[in-house]
Amino acid sequence: MKKFIETLSNIWKIEELKGRIIITLGLLLVYRFGAQVVLPGIDTQQLAELSSRTDGGGLLGILNAFTGGAFANASFFALGIMPYISASIVVQLMGLAIPYLQKLQKEGESGRKTLNQITRWLTIGICLVQAPAYLYSLGSLGVPDSAFLLGKGLDFMIPAVLILVTGTIFAMWLGEKITDKGIGNGISLLIMVGIIARMPQSFVQEFVSRTAGSNGGLMLILIELILWFVVILACIMLVMATRQIPVQYARRTASGGYEKNVFGSRQYIPLKLNASGVMPIIFAQAIMFAPAYIGRIGALKDTGVGEWLQTEFSNIFGLWYNIVFALLIIIFTYFYTAITVPTNKMADDLKRSGGFIPGIRPGKETSDYLDKIMSLITFPGSLFLALIAVLPAIVMKIMGIQQGWALFYGGTSLLILVGVAIDTMQQVNSYLLNRHYDGLMKTGKNRKVVA
Repeated sequence: MKKFIETLSNIWKIEELKGRIIITLGLLLVYRFGAQVVLPGIDTQQLAELSSRTDGGGLLGILNAFTGGAFANASFFALGIMPYISASIVVQLMGLAIPYLQKLQKEGESGRKTLNQITRWLTIGICLVQAPAYLYSLGSLGVPDSAFLLGKGLDFMIPAVLILVTGTIFAMWLGEKITDKGIGNGISLLIMVGIIARMPQSFVQEFVSRTAGSNGGLMLILIELILWFVVILACIMLVMATRQIPVQYARRTASGGYEKNVFGSRQYIPLKLNASGVMPIIFAQAIMFAPAYIGRIGALKDTGVGEWLQTEFSNIFGLWYNIVFALLIIIFTYFYTAITVPTNKMADDLKRSGGFIPGIRPGKETSDYLDKIMSLITFPGSLFLALIAVLPAIVMKIMGIQQGWALFYGGTSLLILVGVAIDTMQQVNSYLLNRHYDGLMKTGKNRKVVA
């Protein structure tokens, strides 16, 4: 404990790192404050039904978690940062088919700036669609008409839409400023702080449920916490696990050529076990609301099939929901890995730099080899990811955990928390190591530098 405190003290000694941490905390505080400011013209006392519907999980629960409760509060940041993430995904996928976007991706910094500008404009377009849809859907989500103090006319809708769009753009700006001036990835940190904001309330509800009615007591709470830490460790393994492919580079001569039959140092290509991150879960979660919607329309509505679809796929903790959910995650893991890990480009870059995989010819054979390895490691990675995604339903059914607390045992929320925490710690470590201190998980003592 003493060494950990000493390490924290070393962090505070680095002026640049201290300034970045203060800026990050300040901007996150601004975001959390905005999440509590309700849209003008809405009575906050009549939002209880909306809050109860978003506490039960599902797509609404995920949106509410990602916005830190802003969705249920009908606040300035009710749409959160999700429209920007959706725009980023669309631009990334369109880059596979549109030559202009492919050209921008290869132009370095200037191309990246243009792509960011396209993403921002697309974010505004998505917000202009989602904002009116959100406001009109409040009635179906349990908010009575009396809650709209100015009614639902244009004198309320137009200012409210503008405020929601501005809130998302401001949240996007906060995320970019955190990335530039703070520590960590700003957009990811905004999502993480929103998820963490919901955690204390969920744990208190679980604690009261266990202790108030002799429903397991403190011993079961302790078991749940131990299991939660085990799941966190499993998520860390999933995020950090890599398959290292050895690469040999020919040693260069002074003239810039290559010495014949003389080899340089061996390096590795790290291929991640889960290269797709949480995107398969997000895609699958969005599609999983289609069966219940299909069951409500057309000829199926009044049939047994329609009722079955509505019953089974409206419960995110149900058996059939989670079976289909897991299968979709496995499929999307392969799909997203295929479009985000360009094995052809990796093989070409390796060939141009004079490197090769021992026993594999440069060029197409290297690309095929990397593609084969990715397929082999993606399978267990997809199974592990699917298990983590359906784990909340498993622990709720087996241990009787409250729905809100069960959602932190896996799924998108926990993977985002783990991934963002690891990324932020790695950035802090890089500052410590550059200033000749041991990393965050080391002793925290000054490191001697040999000249």
